[in-house]
Amino acid sequence: HVQLVESGGDSVQAGGSLRLSCVASGPPHLRPCLGWFRLSPGKEGEGVARIDTISGATYYTDSVKGRFTISQDNAKTTVHLQMSSLKPEDTAMYRCAAYALCDKWFPMESYYLAQGTQVTVS
Repeated sequence: HVQLVESGGDSVQAGGSLRLSCVASGPPHLRPCLGWFRLSPGKEGEGVARIDTISGATYYTDSVKGRFTISQDNAKTTVHLQMSSLKPEDTAMYRCAAYALCDKWFPMESYYLAQGTQVTVS
């Protein structure tokens, strides 16, 4: 059983930075792909960034490329999402996610998901 515990959401002014963290536990073969979805009112869940913890490959949605960076610790159990140059449109509930495959985004309901942390940019 995979468990995800995330932290780091906050309110920040446009142009500011935040760092989200997510600690994963449970069978490693169920969670080699770690990342974040974000949900905002009136929009479908959007895959923001993911990392293949085995290869180190990273993937980003176009709207955050160059502003967000996903990384992992050496133990491959904790991932971080460094968010810079934040914009009001980045406002959302961010949910850490884990899955067994990492070559593309799968439907959000396929993933193990954390409860979510709110990011508000004004």
